[in-house]
Amino acid sequence: MPRRRTERHLYLLAGTLALIGLGVFVYKVWGLDFPLQAGQQEQRLWDLEVKLTFRADGAPAKLSLFIPRDTRRFQLVDENFVSLGYGLATSRPDANRQVTWSIRRAKGPQVLFYRATVRSLTAGGSPPDTGARPQVTAPELTELQKSAMQTLAGQLKAESADTTTLVGLLLAKLNAQNPGEAVALLLHDEGGAQPVLQVAVKALQFMGVPARIAHGVELKELTRQVPIISWFQVYEGNLWRSFNPKTGEAWVPDRYFTWWRGEEPIAQLSGGSRLSVEIATAINTESALRGATARAQVQAPALSALSLFSLPIDTQVVYRILLTVPLGVFILVLLRNIVGVKTFGTFMPVLIALAFRETQLLWGVTLFCVIVALGLAIRFYLEHLKLLLVPRLAAVVVVVVLLMTLISLLSQRMGLPEALSIALFPMVIITMTIERMSIVWEERGAAEALTQAGGSLAVASLAYLVMNERHIEHLVFVFPELLLVLLAAILLLGRYSGYRLLELKRFKALAGGR
Repeated sequence: MPRRRTERHLYLLAGTLALIGLGVFVYKVWGLDFPLQAGQQEQRLWDLEVKLTFRADGAPAKLSLFIPRDTRRFQLVDENFVSLGYGLATSRPDANRQVTWSIRRAKGPQVLFYRATVRSLTAGGSPPDTGARPQVTAPELTELQKSAMQTLAGQLKAESADTTTLVGLLLAKLNAQNPGEAVALLLHDEGGAQPVLQVAVKALQFMGVPARIAHGVELKELTRQVPIISWFQVYEGNLWRSFNPKTGEAWVPDRYFTWWRGEEPIAQLSGGSRLSVEIATAINTESALRGATARAQVQAPALSALSLFSLPIDTQVVYRILLTVPLGVFILVLLRNIVGVKTFGTFMPVLIALAFRETQLLWGVTLFCVIVALGLAIRFYLEHLKLLLVPRLAAVVVVVVLLMTLISLLSQRMGLPEALSIALFPMVIITMTIERMSIVWEERGAAEALTQAGGSLAVASLAYLVMNERHIEHLVFVFPELLLVLLAAILLLGRYSGYRLLELKRFKALAGGR
């Protein structure tokens, strides 16, 4: 009776979890029209998030940040500022927009956020500038710099036919490996972080051509710490045309979003120190589901409050990966309990699969085999020293780190940049794999150790393929309630005590087979 009662309890629990998960899932799909596929109903919308951190000195503090405005290719749809206790004012210096946070007294770590949503416009979606031609201010130059600039300008005017060819020739000279004396002098005297861009703008301004440096980011799908990219723009034909600073082509990728213009940094701080600016971008999947989200806020506010899209973008990146871990665990349960694949440890293959997300599968398997083989050889050597368990494990950790470093250095010298990804492997997991494999090798033989090692790699590879699939990742992120169904399946598998598939051949004789 107790066993039957336990089974009924288990089936009831699993059924309840599955019904809740499937019920919420069906309601979100059919009642609120959430998309099932990644990219379905995708809007040309992007989320931008700026996280600013600094340490206040206990005195009045002021932080200025350049913020986006409408451009010919992008339209600002929405924006908000998160700054508890700070005053806020916006301004329009030159061709930019800027927000300034201020506070009378602040001390210790401070965190401010700026978030915006921008829409990608179709070609020609915004009219060109119709204002007067911008005034060109001659750059401030020393006599020696002016002489060098005159030499450079004379060469460019003699060899170019229009603005496009002028810019192309200018950048070719500035990017040349062996520039002339005039160009070398100008680049050497430029003290900024981007001398080519700064000299190019000054040279064009010197020749009476309106030019400026533009800064922005490349819009990517759910990316943290997006780097700032700089190029320059030249005014021609009633609009500012962007040029690639390396090739001189009058073109930048469609996903390059112009954030601000000029030589000033994106943020400036007074009354504090250690200013850090982190930019994150994401396709606005929530905006693609704007109608569904709006309906959820009215019809199911509790469900709407649990949406993962309400989290900061950098946190969404973490959970987009974290929510795929149960899928890897489910694959592990199936292969171990139903198929009968032997592995090292319970969750070690899943952790290895997470490392494969960064190294890619082929290089990940290759590097894992190399580092484990070398570490195993050294582990057998340490066995002769009769060390205690903890010092032995610590020694293996040190050896693993040294081996990873050596492989990275050798791969760099051999021109194999893919092998540098070995640094992304979890060293503790590799250490425990080496230790476990050596113990199995000593107690049960090399064949058993190699079988478990092969099983671990097979499970990790299959888990990687499932966890790295874009549509599956979309499903578990948009519909996390499906993990309840997965949990119910795992609970039911936990009661399975029959033959494993790999054992059928082993026990075939007991069933009367030949």
